[in-house]
Amino acid sequence: MGSRLCGNDTLVVCVHLSTTRRGSAVKPTTTDPLIPTVCALGIAQITAWGTSYYVVGILALPMAADTGWSRTMIYLGFTVAMLAMGTVSAWAGRLIDRRGARLTMCVGTVLTAAGLFLLSLVQSEAAYLALWALLGVGMRLTLYDAAFAALVQVVPSRGREAISYLTLFGAFASTVFWVVGHYFNEAFGWRGTLVAFAIIHLAVCLPLNWWGLSRREAPGLSTTPAAEARSARDGPPLTGRVRTLAMLLFALVMSMNGYIFGVVAVHLVPLFEAAGLTVATAVWIASMKGVAQFSGRLIEIVFGKNLRAMTVARIALGVLPISFIVLWFAGGDWRAILVFTLVMGAAQGVITIVRGAVPLALFGKEGYGAVLGLVATPIVIINAVSPTVFALTVDRWGWRAAEMSLLSVAVVSCVAMEMMSRWYERRRGGVK
Repeated sequence: MGSRLCGNDTLVVCVHLSTTRRGSAVKPTTTDPLIPTVCALGIAQITAWGTSYYVVGILALPMAADTGWSRTMIYLGFTVAMLAMGTVSAWAGRLIDRRGARLTMCVGTVLTAAGLFLLSLVQSEAAYLALWALLGVGMRLTLYDAAFAALVQVVPSRGREAISYLTLFGAFASTVFWVVGHYFNEAFGWRGTLVAFAIIHLAVCLPLNWWGLSRREAPGLSTTPAAEARSARDGPPLTGRVRTLAMLLFALVMSMNGYIFGVVAVHLVPLFEAAGLTVATAVWIASMKGVAQFSGRLIEIVFGKNLRAMTVARIALGVLPISFIVLWFAGGDWRAILVFTLVMGAAQGVITIVRGAVPLALFGKEGYGAVLGLVATPIVIINAVSPTVFALTVDRWGWRAAEMSLLSVAVVSCVAMEMMSRWYERRRGGVK
């Protein structure tokens, strides 16, 4: 392709280079960067999620037992991290657009590793909370919102496809690292586990992020027949006041799911223990959430690729309340709890894709990082307070009331998504 470039094509290459080389050495390539980029980021995302976001889910009880701090205090650290993520989210999105995702994600990886190592040394509650704030900044620069924007920069013609493939990898973060963290804690204690996770972050995530984001697809691929078909299916990007309103509505729907998934990320194992399962059984069943996430995302790739992003969102959000109804009637039956985990995990897996695919379909790829940053701000804030709110609900009214809160939010988010979809169809003239 490069040998045939001339005239306007040369100008396109120059503009492309000027916008993609800022902040990191990246360049277009005649070979397809989709597969190597997704594989590199996929392994990095498994590791990054498992060694940062999911840490408190498996180490909370050992940390509380060793330090003597309350369970609420331990979970408050995670809340502080989420609030820090929300605070810097819009800034992080703009940074990715201006400087490139490669440099941004590598800096975030170093910050997260430093936070994990320092957290292993913490002795006071104040230092504990401060270090979780540092971890929050690092996580915002490295986890899904950053990775989604990175993929759209690398393969703008196939952003939704790349996002779906990437989330296949991320599905195994909890499956792998809840188990790894459990055995690391048995062998080295929670402090030694955090040191090991910091080293893994630098040894695995840093080189993969740097290498995986070192290329861009060649200019002109966005005009392929497949890309044009995707554009026609979703319609042109929204503009003006309609764009702003759609952004607010989508952020509202995803924020409600932020409550659910914030709770699940931290409280799933204790929730199963409260239902009567042993620790080992609870960890095993909770780890199946990753398998379910993978399955849900695989189904979306195979059967949802020809559906509009909004349709996929409606299906996933419609399945979620069903899973919590199963949990409500499960009692202590491990088989019913396993069914809940699989159905909920599958829905969560697809909703993760929705979080990146719907903004891409509604708002386009221009300024995509900034859009994700703005949308993520309320989502992350709700995600931040949800573990603490859930813990307080358990302490005051018990586990059944806490389960009902999850079911209620799932139903409301499903209804809100339906209302948004109907509004969106009217705004775009009922185009299917």
